[in-house]
Amino acid sequence: MTITNATLTTVPKRQPGCKSHKYDFPPKKTKPTYHDLKKLMFTDGNPKTDKNKHIKDLDQYLIKRLNLAPAKISGFETCASRSEGCTDACLHEAGNPVHMPQKTLGRVNRTLLLFKDTARFIAMATREIRNHEIYCKKHNLKPVIRLNTTSDVMFEKQKFSFMQNFPNVQFYDYTKHFNRMIKYLKGQLPANYHLTFSRNEKNDLKATQVLKAGGNIAVVFRDKIPAKYKGFKVINGDLHDLRFLDKKNVVVGLKEKLTLDEDTGKLQRNYSGFVVDIK
Repeated sequence: MTITNATLTTVPKRQPGCKSHKYDFPPKKTKPTYHDLKKLMFTDGNPKTDKNKHIKDLDQYLIKRLNLAPAKISGFETCASRSEGCTDACLHEAGNPVHMPQKTLGRVNRTLLLFKDTARFIAMATREIRNHEIYCKKHNLKPVIRLNTTSDVMFEKQKFSFMQNFPNVQFYDYTKHFNRMIKYLKGQLPANYHLTFSRNEKNDLKATQVLKAGGNIAVVFRDKIPAKYKGFKVINGDLHDLRFLDKKNVVVGLKEKLTLDEDTGKLQRNYSGFVVDIK
């Protein structure tokens, strides 16, 4: 389903393989469309990505992040390698957007701009990344950009050229695209772009391959983060989100974030296999 200006006035139908979101859109008020966007609104202030501000020697990094609409909420797929388990456990469900419809609408409109008016999206993103770089230089900070906070888009493609145009900005993402991760490990992606492979219940063998090839993987654990996983050292990925500072060949352990069950209104755990139980 492709969402147009007209369909943006209603809640989209449930997409195959994607949870519906009854809180996604403002119910009746006037809704801006992607045509109305003046800026993409790269943001900071995220509880996870801001943790480094309170850690000595890591407070020199300032992260700006881009939030797009995950899965097919917008009508366009932004997480092509997702599984049912990671779709259900998506941070879009765990964070406050399920309670703040306007945020979801903003994410949808940014995504529509990406797919429907790519040139304008690139121009706006380029301007905001440049402003971030200028601000950081003025305040003696190191600029960091996470383009895929709630998506898995291949922004390293030539038509975007964000990394090439800003060699002094550190970009990083998590990804479930195996071939993309292998290209990264072979040094075929821009030097200022760091990737961590994200394990789910469908790509466990590929995650092991990434580890054996010298890469890092992120794994969500149920209640505690173990010292080792598959024989590899596990670090606590909840301490901060500066993944490009991680040593090579480690497992980034993350604790499960409960998501909202839209039918009961209660927080729920994920038992799809996406979350790993350590006995």
